[in-house]
Amino acid sequence: MRQGTERLGGLERKAGYVFKDKSLLFHAMTHSSYINEHRMRREDNNERLEFLGDAVLELCSSDFLYREYPDRPEGELTRFRASIVCEPTLAGCARELSLGKYLFLGKGEDAEGGRERDSILSDALEALIGAIYLDGGFASAKEFIFRFVMSDLEHKKLFYDSKTILQELVQAGQEGELSYLLTGEEGPDHAKVFHVQALVGGRPVSAGEGRTKKAAEQMAAYRAILKLREKE
Repeated sequence: MRQGTERLGGLERKAGYVFKDKSLLFHAMTHSSYINEHRMRREDNNERLEFLGDAVLELCSSDFLYREYPDRPEGELTRFRASIVCEPTLAGCARELSLGKYLFLGKGEDAEGGRERDSILSDALEALIGAIYLDGGFASAKEFIFRFVMSDLEHKKLFYDSKTILQELVQAGQEGELSYLLTGEEGPDHAKVFHVQALVGGRPVSAGEGRTKKAAEQMAAYRAILKLREKE
């Protein structure tokens, strides 16, 4: 484990937090595939830390939105929070930290692109939050979340609501019906990547990819919105 913790210094610098207990950081970055391959204890993977980090993230994001948007009703705050803590958004935050390159994965998972998979990255980010909480307390975890997750909120909300927003833009512009076309899929069943085009009036306007068809449509819609805004 010592060799593993030594290579994680770069992640500490990126995260702006230095662990007193380095084993917690190693634990947070250890995927179940690595545990299985190295015949380690099942509880040494990052899933329990992910469970804890998820709860800390929900509390911190709720606290932030409650204070930042005092006039917003409960339903709107709930949807806003969902846009912040959804898998693609958290994976994007993880990529900003280059989290993928610090993960400990089994060789098979690594070969199949696990370091860039949204589900693995988002889980690892939540595990990292859980590890910071255990090592430095709630204030340290909150500082990390506010810095890396609760940033650029309008952008994250736009991505989460992209299909609804694009539908409204298309209807307002009366350019034809909005539809999505599955153009391909690749990878094994447990790690599929779907490719989708967004079409307006039968014409392709953007493309997206994702771990599910819905996620691919969401990405295609988001890119279509950005294109439409560039034209305005």
